[in-house]
Amino acid sequence: MAPDGHDITDGRAGNASPDGVAEHALPLEGLHVVEFSHMVMGPATGVILADLGADVLKVEPPGGDNTRRLTGSGGGYFAMYNRNKRSLCADLKAPQGRELVHSLVDAADVVLENFRPGAMERLGFGYAVLSQRNPRLVYCSLKGFLGGPYADRVALDEVTQMMGGLAYMTGLPGRPMRAGSSIVDITGGMFGAIAILAALAQRNVTGRGQHVTSALFETTAFLVGQHMAQQAVLGEEPAPMSVRRAAWGVYDLFDCADGQLFVAVVSDTQWRRFCADFGLDALATDAALASNAGRVAARDRFMPVLRELFATLDRADAGVRLARAGMPFAEINKPSDLFEDPHLAHAGLAHVRLADGAHAGDTAKLPKLPLEMAGRRFELRHHLPRIGEHSREAAHAAGHGPDQIEALIDDGVILET
Repeated sequence: MAPDGHDITDGRAGNASPDGVAEHALPLEGLHVVEFSHMVMGPATGVILADLGADVLKVEPPGGDNTRRLTGSGGGYFAMYNRNKRSLCADLKAPQGRELVHSLVDAADVVLENFRPGAMERLGFGYAVLSQRNPRLVYCSLKGFLGGPYADRVALDEVTQMMGGLAYMTGLPGRPMRAGSSIVDITGGMFGAIAILAALAQRNVTGRGQHVTSALFETTAFLVGQHMAQQAVLGEEPAPMSVRRAAWGVYDLFDCADGQLFVAVVSDTQWRRFCADFGLDALATDAALASNAGRVAARDRFMPVLRELFATLDRADAGVRLARAGMPFAEINKPSDLFEDPHLAHAGLAHVRLADGAHAGDTAKLPKLPLEMAGRRFELRHHLPRIGEHSREAAHAAGHGPDQIEALIDDGVILET
């Protein structure tokens, strides 16, 4: 980590050599991305590309991205989805601001945006305009809906969770409940990144870019597609997961002496190992429980035995036995518990310096991209950018000289911090 907490590496992953240059280039190194985004979906797409090695320049309006100032459940959006990016703060309503950013887009591989339909066109940064200037450009829009009757509606993660049946499947009967994360924004952003990579692969063949779109509603439909298929296969409407008909004999929360565990026994082989490791000889020799179907039918008979057993154990002891038996199990954790999770602490947390708010300058431990390539994780290269931190270097890259840059700053066209 650099003393000032910003440029962490030279943009490469792997073990550093004595001169500071890492042995392996990142997979997207050399890819130039201009990001117009806020909130979660667009920034999530951008951080995936950035973590994989792309140079992602985030274009912020005067005053910076409003996401920086969110509180409550939105307080972590900027911190989580904007590392490894640079910040240009520019007034796109000013002709000089548009000209500067147009010049940067002319040299870019990818543009991504997640503003409401028509907003980018009004600013002069729609696909039709930018693709004429740069035919190789891959332009990714992240929207509420793909083409169709809803195309111009405004959507949010929670809106499409309700529309798409995810809230119904998550909640209780008559009480739909959103999932406990911005799961559709994040997954929609992942689909956006997939579409960008697919378009780049196609560009290698055709020499031309294209417009790709990912959307919240269709992402939600894809997430609940398993339940649509369930109805098609079984001929009955799925109930919310909170009241689902058991598919396995043991798939439950158990109260231990010091907290709760989730335990699943999802095969007959697991059942035999489970009974052997916990000394449940009577259950192991009960022929009616030998198959999963038999255990599902007899849950009322044997589950009280298991609940009584787990009530006598603490979570650590039960966990050791379950792990030894090869059972799927989990402690019931809060997000705050993950800061000290030993598995994540091994290699899965980036120490990111915060850029805004009362805790600016403090370091937060945040999850890295959940991928390994050739056994390597993707590391933090740049902390969260301050508003306009890279405006000067972006203007220089757009062809402006020192005097021109100073004039742009003096006129409020670009801002630096």
